[in-house]
Amino acid sequence: MSDPSGTDAQASVRTEKPANASSDRGTASRLRDEVRLSGRAWLFVAPVLIALTVVIGYPVLRALWMSFTYDDQLDETTGRFVDSGQGTFYNYLHWLVGQCQVITGGVTECPTGNLGSEFWGAVGVTLFFAVVTVSIEVAIGLGMAIVMGKTFKGRALLRAAVLIPWAIPTAVTARLWEFMFQYDGVVNTVFGTEILWTSDAWPARFAVIAADVWKTAPFVALLLLAGLQIIPDDVYEAARVDGASAWQRFTQITMPLLKPALLVAVLFRTMDALRMYDLPAIMTDNLPATRTLSVLVVEQTRQGPNSAAALSTITFLLIFAAAFVLVKILGANAVRTQEEQRKA
Repeated sequence: MSDPSGTDAQASVRTEKPANASSDRGTASRLRDEVRLSGRAWLFVAPVLIALTVVIGYPVLRALWMSFTYDDQLDETTGRFVDSGQGTFYNYLHWLVGQCQVITGGVTECPTGNLGSEFWGAVGVTLFFAVVTVSIEVAIGLGMAIVMGKTFKGRALLRAAVLIPWAIPTAVTARLWEFMFQYDGVVNTVFGTEILWTSDAWPARFAVIAADVWKTAPFVALLLLAGLQIIPDDVYEAARVDGASAWQRFTQITMPLLKPALLVAVLFRTMDALRMYDLPAIMTDNLPATRTLSVLVVEQTRQGPNSAAALSTITFLLIFAAAFVLVKILGANAVRTQEEQRKA
């Protein structure tokens, strides 16, 4: 007498094998399709990557090579510039510890007035402008974004109008504000003062900050407005029903949900502020009190391109470090906020 259970087991084994084989063939087919599509994608992306390598990669590598080469030195006995050869880390020490090369060989402390002695001062000015301008622009931009997010007559016109300062070229903005801050300009006339806004240290810094905030606060406002518009109205309505005040809705709903957009705004503006050049260079005519790292790079380029290449490399590393820290700090908070939203 045959065992029906054994027959059923053998039948199931026989029927499972073709199914597994079919599944394997389907997986292999999908893998082949993915490889084929990936190859086509790389075919389309390759020209762009090659162009980026030529346009970006070559200048970066060239700057690195130049940064390890001495600038030509003037031989006072012959009146000619002589090639000093490779300088290893001299150009970096020139900026970081204020060492200057002498034609007879060796190095000495850079004298006062030499650009090598002004590196850390330029770092301080750059960080000062970055912290102050970004803080003010985020505060003003957030207020502008909240106002533009309301429903009122003429809202579209207001949103278009705020783009005007941001759309004006920075060089033009610098010249306009320079005219306003002149001794006989609009600012002194309106306030009845006699301040040398573009010549004295702190007034010049204030003038640069005012011009930068006027130009870029609308850009921050548009970024934050995009973040505000994706917050559901139902969340605010539920908070009102629960009796939450306007301040509670702002601190417990708006700000937490706005963190991703806030990260983008702060990151973009910080990187831009650390590269500030046009406003201080044009408005204050390279005043030491407003000399940023970018201004210092341009000034050094006229005296020694290899040393300027080292300074530009240091500036790049500073901007990269600032961006990395911001992403680590604010980015982690933004991701944590999104995870809390999904759990809720």
